[in-house]
Amino acid sequence: MLLVLSYMLSAGKCHDGGRASSLGGLRVWRLAVGSRTIPEPQVLSSRRNPPVKSSTTLARPCPSVLACSVRPTLTMVPAWLWLLCFSIPQAFPEAQPAELSVEVPENYGGNFPLYLTKLPLPHEKPEGQIVLSGDSGIPAEGPFAVDSDSGFLVVTSALDREEQAEYKLQVTLETGDGYVLWGPQPVIVHVKDENDQVPQFSQTIYRAQLSQGTRPGIPFLFLEASDGDAPGTANSDLQFHVLSQTPAQPSSDMFQLEPRRGALALSPEGSTSLDRALEGSYQLLVQVKDMGDQAIGHQATATIEVSIVQSTWVPLEPIHLAENLKVPYPHPIAQVHWSGGNVHYHLESQPPGPFDVDADGKLYVTMELDREAQAEYLLQAWAQNSHGEDYAKPLEFHVVVTDENDNPPVCLPRGSSISIPELSAPGTEVTQLLAEDADAPGSPNSHIVYQLLTPEPQKGAEGRAFALDPTSGSVTLGTVPLQAGQDILLQVLAIDLAGAEEGLSSMCEVEITITDINDHAPEFTISQIEPVSLPEDVEPGTLVATLMATDADLEPAFRLMEFAIEAGDKEGIFGLDWEPGSDHVQLKLRKNLSYEAIPHHKVVVVVRNVEKLVGPGPGPEATATVTVLVERVMLPPKLDQENYEASVPISTPAGSHLLTIQPSDPMNRTLRFSLVNDSEGWLCIKEVSGEVHTAQSLQGAQPGDTYTVLVEAQDADEPRLSASAALVVHFLKPPPAPALTLAPMPTRFLCTPRQDYGVVVSGLSEDPNLASVPGPYSFALGPNPTVQRDWRLQPLNDSHAYLILALHWVEPGEYEVPVVVSHNAHTWQLLVQVIVCRCNVEGRCLRKVGRMKGMPTKLVAVGTLLGTLAAIDEVTMAQRDLLTCLRLYSQEIAEPRLLPHSHLHALGPGEEEGPESASRQHAPEGGRLSDPGSRSWEIGPGSN
Repeated sequence: MLLVLSYMLSAGKCHDGGRASSLGGLRVWRLAVGSRTIPEPQVLSSRRNPPVKSSTTLARPCPSVLACSVRPTLTMVPAWLWLLCFSIPQAFPEAQPAELSVEVPENYGGNFPLYLTKLPLPHEKPEGQIVLSGDSGIPAEGPFAVDSDSGFLVVTSALDREEQAEYKLQVTLETGDGYVLWGPQPVIVHVKDENDQVPQFSQTIYRAQLSQGTRPGIPFLFLEASDGDAPGTANSDLQFHVLSQTPAQPSSDMFQLEPRRGALALSPEGSTSLDRALEGSYQLLVQVKDMGDQAIGHQATATIEVSIVQSTWVPLEPIHLAENLKVPYPHPIAQVHWSGGNVHYHLESQPPGPFDVDADGKLYVTMELDREAQAEYLLQAWAQNSHGEDYAKPLEFHVVVTDENDNPPVCLPRGSSISIPELSAPGTEVTQLLAEDADAPGSPNSHIVYQLLTPEPQKGAEGRAFALDPTSGSVTLGTVPLQAGQDILLQVLAIDLAGAEEGLSSMCEVEITITDINDHAPEFTISQIEPVSLPEDVEPGTLVATLMATDADLEPAFRLMEFAIEAGDKEGIFGLDWEPGSDHVQLKLRKNLSYEAIPHHKVVVVVRNVEKLVGPGPGPEATATVTVLVERVMLPPKLDQENYEASVPISTPAGSHLLTIQPSDPMNRTLRFSLVNDSEGWLCIKEVSGEVHTAQSLQGAQPGDTYTVLVEAQDADEPRLSASAALVVHFLKPPPAPALTLAPMPTRFLCTPRQDYGVVVSGLSEDPNLASVPGPYSFALGPNPTVQRDWRLQPLNDSHAYLILALHWVEPGEYEVPVVVSHNAHTWQLLVQVIVCRCNVEGRCLRKVGRMKGMPTKLVAVGTLLGTLAAIDEVTMAQRDLLTCLRLYSQEIAEPRLLPHSHLHALGPGEEEGPESASRQHAPEGGRLSDPGSRSWEIGPGSN
């Protein structure tokens, strides 16, 4: 029994400052002994209050004796309580630190010590020392240490991975007597490999014999090399190369060396050259290099001496063996020999038999043969390298076992069916039937003949599909053609005793499949594609047409097609897209189209077989023609400016030229100009030339105002294509009025209410110096407001204008209308004398006459009337002569123009014809009323 101090609920505290902790119903003291404190054991607690564990708390066993100067009660405690006290710290072990992993490059060339990693030491280090040891707890010996100041693990010298690739260490914090205060902390140091090892060949000189007839690519020598660097890394990734070959005849590339395996073999070129090469030897200089495909790395070289020897791999004659031969076994029966080196022989028997081959190529029979069980064996011998790869084709020879005639013929089992290409010529050999008789070869008992049973000839057909040689068993094609895809079962009866009735027989069956050949060229389903129209601005990549093709062959490989553009696309404007194995192709646009360069294309696409065609070549159906019509795309016209501006005085007369609207590319197309939103009717534009003029006086415009209209230009050939620009007119103050010279005009007559004609005003100056100067004349009404209200001027051409009534009714009377004419910086005023009168239904002027004294006689009245008519006739003739003169001076007669009023002159009173007849007489040809309300004429081309 052990004594412990127990403290009941009424007990006091230890004198040394220890404190009690509750353990079940017992309080256990934790006491300070010297400078060390013995922690209290961890205690299982309830789920509500889980224990808090410190990463640096070290469990201690309960002390055996505790000295306290209190009022304790010495109690005999059962042993299980002591064991419980001892086991509590073990039930709650300290959380072990996580393992640290550090990588250090080998052959480190920097300064030492090299700091590797910081150790997770306690933040408040208890008194003790840091101990570095191996994983088994033995103090570490080597270039590792712990810097006690910084807590870093350091290495003090360079490491060599080839000596040791990994170090397992552990770090603890211990007292002077070896008591562990913290840890152990496991640390694994990995030494990172560097390429510091040079590869080594297993031999300096390799010697090998190479037999003629060796297949290309079959290794006859395997090089071996090693590298001390880390396996599986680039440092130990070895590759082999041939540096040189001596001699270089008949080819400089007689051999090939696999970089990875170091397997030396004949190259395809060397295989074809080896048979005509003289027997001799070649010397190869080879290299092994690490670092894989990288240009850097260590290397080593070796020499290979290759001796070329004549091939001894020749077929053997059949071997005859008596059954039940009484000799020691294994018994040699033949020998094969491969003259090259590094050879291993392999023997197979068909059917399997008691035969074997040794390392020297000697063939053995290992036991007695039974002819009744097997009369003949087909042996195949292979010459192979150490990896089981065949140097050449196997040698085949028969072993015949002699016996008595007591067996019927037996057909040799056949493997897969025999394939015969369609359209094979009659007489082509299909197969050679082999039936064996267990009886002695060469005797009548083994004399076998063959008889064809099926297929039987078809009714009405001349000949048969197959022919059979009864002696040899050779099956050939007959005269009846066969179709691809047919499966035929050929049944042949084999009879011994040369076909005698008493001979034994057996049935031989041969499955024959008629295979397809590439005898059908692919054809397009449609060879002429309907024309495809594409606008010239269509984007490259656009699908033009999809062409379908078919092939009557059955074999998928023979149905593979390829397509190409054969003609009609020298510029490479089109291209073809198709998927491998597809039966259709897409003709797509590769480049931009151009109507001006090529308005239409005729593209010829050809389809061909990928495989070589057998028989007649492709027919016309192997091509397809696609006609592509290029649609011209007209771009909208473009004016030379985005916006136009003009500045004019408000006194500018009608007909004044403001500016000319021009296209940016005038030589390209013809445009028709018009004005939009000319709400005031102040402007007009020549349809062809684009010249903008004032259509009338700018009445109502104020200086400083702006007037905006829209100029529209339409393509003459494509009216739907147009361009527009804004024309902004800035109104300016009128210039000072110059001194005007008055020029009277002849008297004219106008009817009121207003009718559809006016007075022609001529601007031609009587001064010959002014009249000879070219340029337009501008007309404007005088500044009198009444004149501006009652009258209007409309331009006729560059030198004449119309004077018309502005109001529907003007009081009859005689008027002098001032008209200001400007020409070439000169200005003068005309006084146009106009008589406004009421008119009769015939348009004749009716003037009131006052009552005169004395009535005239009839003769006087008649004379007066005749004189008046004569005067009127003279005025009319003068007006007509003036009209003819105006037409000779007009520059706009040939151009279409809208004239507000149709009459080119006014008829005075007493004229024989009224206004209607004058309109019919003087309206130009092709003229029409542009507005029913104004009865204006639109003068067309061809006007006289």
